[in-house]
Amino acid sequence: MLSQAESDNRTGPRYLVSLEVRAEWDDVQGTHVIAEGTTENVGPAGTLVHLPRRLPDVGSTVRLEVQGETGQKLQVIAEVLRIERNPGHPLAALQLVGETAEWKGLIWEPAAPRVTPPKPRETDAEEAEDEEGDEDLDKPSH
Repeated sequence: MLSQAESDNRTGPRYLVSLEVRAEWDDVQGTHVIAEGTTENVGPAGTLVHLPRRLPDVGSTVRLEVQGETGQKLQVIAEVLRIERNPGHPLAALQLVGETAEWKGLIWEPAAPRVTPPKPRETDAEEAEDEEGDEDLDKPSH
């Protein structure tokens, strides 16, 4: 179960989407690290990313470049909230630092599930009118 602090950090729904990412950070020894991976999900102020080779430390700052669904790239600064060191699927939870409006417009909102509305169905009244119109065609004109 989420603690109160964790649930308060969420600012909106998270959407499952796999977008290419490039993360850069300096480790504790000062070595500059570049890692590529994909998003697992995106929220209005953060993302969960799969970085297969190396994870940043919790509390560190990461420069993240995300390629949106239409190919545009967005660079943001994020803080590492937590990591999951699953050997088969290592993950880092990142929270954006600063302005999130561009993130929301280019990354989060386009990732929202899209529901195609059902096709309009002819009403019984429209069907009756169509049938009456067909009858008129069968009658000889005078």
